[in-house]
Amino acid sequence: MQIHPGLYIASSDLGDRGVFSATIIPEGAPLEICPVLVLPGTDQAKLDQTLLHDYYFIWGADDSQCALVLGYGSLYNHSYQPNAEYRPDFEGNTLDFYALREIQPGEEITVNYSGDPDGFRKMWFEVK
Repeated sequence: MQIHPGLYIASSDLGDRGVFSATIIPEGAPLEICPVLVLPGTDQAKLDQTLLHDYYFIWGADDSQCALVLGYGSLYNHSYQPNAEYRPDFEGNTLDFYALREIQPGEEITVNYSGDPDGFRKMWFEVK
């Protein structure tokens, strides 16, 4: 796992907890390279019955698997105006996070859960 040294976890108005920056992070900078535990897609129904429902990612080039993301990866909150994005690396089994614009100290780091920073797909929860 690789992580930007300025990242920290704190209470968030967007969710229970979120990922924040203690330093200025330049546009395009890597935030975190998170290893993932890849599970067969048949485990998705089991995960949906647990607290992990809101924390796993659909995984694989054909979306046939699911993955538990380690590090801070499952704690980034959603925004339709995100300041970061994630990029799956299916060969390396990592989910990689990058700054979309300069991030200021104290700012929460958010991603668009649709996987498209400009997307407006309806979420399974009420967006704050």
